[in-house]
Amino acid sequence: MPDTNQHTIKLQLSGKTFSIKSDESVLEAAGRQGVKLPYSCKNGTCGNCKARLISGTISYPTHPPLGLDENEIANGDVLLCQAVADSDLLIAVREIEAIKDIPVRLLPARVCSKEFLSPSVVKLRLKLPKAQRMQFLAGQYIEILLAGGKRRAFSIASPPNDADELELHIRHIDGGDFTSWVFTELQVKGILRIEGPLGTFFIRHDNKRPMIMMGGGTGFAPLKSMIEYLLGKQSTRSIHLFWGARNADELYCLDLPKGWAETQSHIQFTPVLSDPSPGDNWQGRTGFVHTAVMDDYPDMSTHDVYMSGPPIMIDAARHAFPAQGLKDDRLFYDSFEFGADVPFEILAEPH
Repeated sequence: MPDTNQHTIKLQLSGKTFSIKSDESVLEAAGRQGVKLPYSCKNGTCGNCKARLISGTISYPTHPPLGLDENEIANGDVLLCQAVADSDLLIAVREIEAIKDIPVRLLPARVCSKEFLSPSVVKLRLKLPKAQRMQFLAGQYIEILLAGGKRRAFSIASPPNDADELELHIRHIDGGDFTSWVFTELQVKGILRIEGPLGTFFIRHDNKRPMIMMGGGTGFAPLKSMIEYLLGKQSTRSIHLFWGARNADELYCLDLPKGWAETQSHIQFTPVLSDPSPGDNWQGRTGFVHTAVMDDYPDMSTHDVYMSGPPIMIDAARHAFPAQGLKDDRLFYDSFEFGADVPFEILAEPH
């Protein structure tokens, strides 16, 4: 018998339709049926899956739409990762065609190196099985699968042309069971189970507009992947990278972006510290990194902006940058959400 609890979702721009069950979000329903819509955090805080509800009614059974402000809600914007359909819906949202043919795979990955880049950041390189390379776009992320259905998401810091191995930058979170385990117990040759690639944060090649890239903390990782990918393609598209952190220790591989700026005439690099330590002897920019971007670019109307990092940075920037002339469809971002830690057992094959 037909499921009477299903509704139909129609995308205004393409006319595409798909069904949705009563117990799933619009984003989940779309993904289940191969419709690629924008997303990042998947928990309603980053706003990346924002869409305009043209007709129909939705509700938020989990929690209010934290990633929307009052004006966005009043204008009919909804968050697809949390919204469930109470009727048939017509929504306006851009589809992400570039990732539609990239398969999401579940794979074992062996830790082939572990390097501490700073007291709080470790670099892992994960070796994938032979003949099972992961196709991905620079900027996307993977999830590490834990026991009990828990997952932890980490951006891929290496470029796609190095797909035999994946590089991750993992910051230690105080009180975080998983990151504490990575820092103290995870050994080289250990096996992790990963799923990916995930996310809709990647370079748009529909134009040659100059790019502003802004990272906070380990939000540098996907931007590193993007820049190394472009360098590998011998692209000379203009890039100004801003990297924000609290203190100098958190700029955990500072020589790398400095080297890009010194050797590539089309790349600029600006590090920014919000709370430099006295021992840093910092002579560079201070304050919030998004403020530094706004100071340098009072008019962003001719630029594309790519940003990744903590939710507070992303939220501040995505509400501030439109006043600088940045078009909504030229802003791309990945919000780094930290999963609530619980006691866990890593899902691994025998060593």
